[in-house]
Amino acid sequence: MTRSIRHFCSWGGAAATVAASAVLTACVVQEPYRPPPPPPPRVVYEAPPPAPPPPAAQPVVEVQVQAQQAPPPLPVYPQPPCPQEGYLWTPGYWYWNGSEYYWVPGTWVAPPAVGLLWTPGYWGFVGGLYAWHVGFWGPTVGFYGGVNYGFGYAGAGFVGGRWAGNNFAYNSAVTNVNTTIVHNTYNETVVNNTTVNNVSYNGGPGGVQAAPTAQERAAAQQPHTAPTPMQQQHVQQALRTPALAAAVNGGHPSIAATPRPAAMYSPGVVGARGAATPPPRAPSPAAMPPSAPRPPAPGQPPNAPRPPAPGQPSNAPHPPAPGQPPNAPHPPGQGQPPGAGQPGAAHPQNQPPPQNRPQNEREREQERGREQEREHEHEPER
Repeated sequence: MTRSIRHFCSWGGAAATVAASAVLTACVVQEPYRPPPPPPPRVVYEAPPPAPPPPAAQPVVEVQVQAQQAPPPLPVYPQPPCPQEGYLWTPGYWYWNGSEYYWVPGTWVAPPAVGLLWTPGYWGFVGGLYAWHVGFWGPTVGFYGGVNYGFGYAGAGFVGGRWAGNNFAYNSAVTNVNTTIVHNTYNETVVNNTTVNNVSYNGGPGGVQAAPTAQERAAAQQPHTAPTPMQQQHVQQALRTPALAAAVNGGHPSIAATPRPAAMYSPGVVGARGAATPPPRAPSPAAMPPSAPRPPAPGQPPNAPRPPAPGQPSNAPHPPAPGQPPNAPHPPGQGQPPGAGQPGAAHPQNQPPPQNRPQNEREREQERGREQEREHEHEPER
């Protein structure tokens, strides 16, 4: 019996434990099962595909004017010597003013900044017209139509000099330099394989058939600087000089190159080969006609009366002689016939001289006194 009781108690304890567990389970709120979030995706860097190669660069040009007729051939002329260290040569060219061609002389110019080189402008035949592509300053020389301008510009690049740091060195084998003035020089022989035919434009009938090289296309993408104000003034001065019109000089201008910009009449101006006349000189004041306006003397205001030119009669009033009244007749001036300026003398145009009108009371009294004296002179003696 004792064994039975033990078995019962054992079974009863187990049952109580199970019952208690059931009661406790019923009292606890269980959360629904949620699986953990997935891990973030693995980021793998992929290089972008290579960009397509850029198209071939074309020369950056600025068309300024257009003409329907081709420019004349380039004239042949010597180069003036470089006037000052640091100046660069800019070759001459024909320019269209809207109705005819004018020659813009070659000249030496100060660059706008150290390290810049000049790319000349050129005429190009495009769409049945001749278009002028303006020159520019840049770190390298670009395309200028393949035109052989000479003096280092043989159609491509420039061999007349180079920058050496902050100084420009001149190739004395190509450019005209005076070594007593210019000391940065070198001598490098240049072999010119370009045909010299004096053609002044690119493309079209009879034009230079040249295309930009890879180096010239790269130069077109570099920063450019426009012509300097002195270069622009040089062009305007050329357009105001009648002797530079092609219709006047027949393609052989008497002012082919100048030592400095806009110096059309300065010493050192050279003419083209075959020019009909030598380079003109500015007229001196002594050679100017008497009626031409003359510049004022130093320190003289612009509107001050000018002295007469040599040999020209003076119309200025003469001061009275010592002891002579102010209105007394003056002796004739130099170059005047006797009696000129005397009372009653005939006027040069056979007209009576103008009467002197008194301007104040004192002059009126003097005039009445002279009239009374004349009346007494004509009275008969009594």
